[in-house]
Amino acid sequence: MHLSFPSPRARARSGLTGLLLLIAALTMALPGLARAQVTAFNQAVATAAAGDRDIAGFYKAVNYEGIWTGKDDRARRAALISALERAGDHGLPTARFSPDALKAKMDATKDPAALGRLEVEISALFLDYARSLQTGLLTPSRIDEGLVREVPYRARQSYLVNLMKSDPRGFFNALAPRTPEYTRLMKEKLRLETLIGRGGWGPTVAATKLEPGASGPSVIALRDRLAAMGFIGRSATQTYDAEIQSAVQQFQLAHGLSPDGVAGSGTLKELNASPERRLQSVIVAMERERWFNRPRGKRHVLVNLTDFKARIIDNNAVTFETRTVVGANQSDRRSPEFSDVMEFLVINPSWYVPRSIATKEYLPMLQENPNAVRHLEITDSNGRRIDRSAVDFTSLTEKTFPFAMREPPSQGNALGIVKFMFPNRYNIYLHDTPAKSLFSREVRAYSHGCIRLAEPREFAYALLARQTADPQGYFQSVLATGRETRVNLKQPVPVHIIYRTAYTQADGRTQFRRDVYGRDARIWAALAKEGVALRSVQG
Repeated sequence: MHLSFPSPRARARSGLTGLLLLIAALTMALPGLARAQVTAFNQAVATAAAGDRDIAGFYKAVNYEGIWTGKDDRARRAALISALERAGDHGLPTARFSPDALKAKMDATKDPAALGRLEVEISALFLDYARSLQTGLLTPSRIDEGLVREVPYRARQSYLVNLMKSDPRGFFNALAPRTPEYTRLMKEKLRLETLIGRGGWGPTVAATKLEPGASGPSVIALRDRLAAMGFIGRSATQTYDAEIQSAVQQFQLAHGLSPDGVAGSGTLKELNASPERRLQSVIVAMERERWFNRPRGKRHVLVNLTDFKARIIDNNAVTFETRTVVGANQSDRRSPEFSDVMEFLVINPSWYVPRSIATKEYLPMLQENPNAVRHLEITDSNGRRIDRSAVDFTSLTEKTFPFAMREPPSQGNALGIVKFMFPNRYNIYLHDTPAKSLFSREVRAYSHGCIRLAEPREFAYALLARQTADPQGYFQSVLATGRETRVNLKQPVPVHIIYRTAYTQADGRTQFRRDVYGRDARIWAALAKEGVALRSVQG
């Protein structure tokens, strides 16, 4: 039977007119009961889809035919149900993506109009699941002002279009991030769920501090908990011996603690953390990995704020690593999370004081003493250096302060001898610092937001090695001039500033870090509100 549809121009008319034309054509083409059924289904699809522009656009393009509910759609339905059954494996809310609820609706729906409404409902569920799995359940910027990462969202309608063009199971298998990190996080999630199902790590350690040579019940609890975690073999020792000390050091390294082998208050706090808390960190890390579902670059710089480390990654391998100092845990100093591209470095940099620092920190000092902070130049809007004695700083406020402040190049410059630039609207970059003592601390959150490097020269050498045969010699020759000099990178390098309290290693333990800004706690609360729950696996 040949169906006569409206012309392309008629189909292009928006709203009810286009829909009525389509229904009229279907009605004229089909006799009796079949005509009523087709008309009811298509009309129900069009009406149900009208409230969602993307879904409505898709169904209009396919003449309001079904893609889920027909006899020829079995493979697509089966693939969707199979995918929903694995939603919990990805840390997604199982009630929201319940395959049993969907199957029950499918089995109970027979009426053509109800089937049309169900058709659209399934597409809405599919779009929700596909985007949640590929680019995250949450919108980062709604959780924390420091989550400024641009999530690589795909057009919603493209999921429906591409599903129609693909093998259904292959399409669903390709949705989640296809990174080694995501795969390893999923394995760690299952390991922790199994551990919880078996009772966890046993009793916590009731002590405030334990040192080598100690003995007694608390040492036994320490020994047993380290053994349950896999840091030491089973033994009967009741003394804090060399073997326990070594195990404590390995635990400390895996949790970003100073590896002194002493179970102090900080170490015991992390040691007593429950597997449920660690599982939360892993699920949050998986959500963050979905937000970050984009190519990183064969060579890129990765800064993990919670780990206080900056790394150069070449073809998935760490080729350089240095300690960092990151933004202090204060509302206007926390380092944001985002990605950009490093284009150049500046040797012998000037420090152009951010206005917030000039007005909040230095203006009060100048009001007390106009000759304060003499190492800083104060200039007017035309860049002319002003005579401090001619200015009444006490008459100025944060809003009316009209000057700029600059620290010229020097060894004591706040930026040290080099800064690494990836121009961005947050005015965040990597740089040297004269405050070297901070790098010896365990928690290194002290800056105004920029990332300070413990080994900036070596970092520069590693970057410049791609474009000069003698990167160290070149760097030192420019440095010796004392002049502020911009050096462009011939191959710009992506920079990714991330925040992971749980991350994996290709050939080692999953690493856990403290939630220095409380961001992961807020993300977990938001995930739980969406229905994400911890699971345990019996076995």
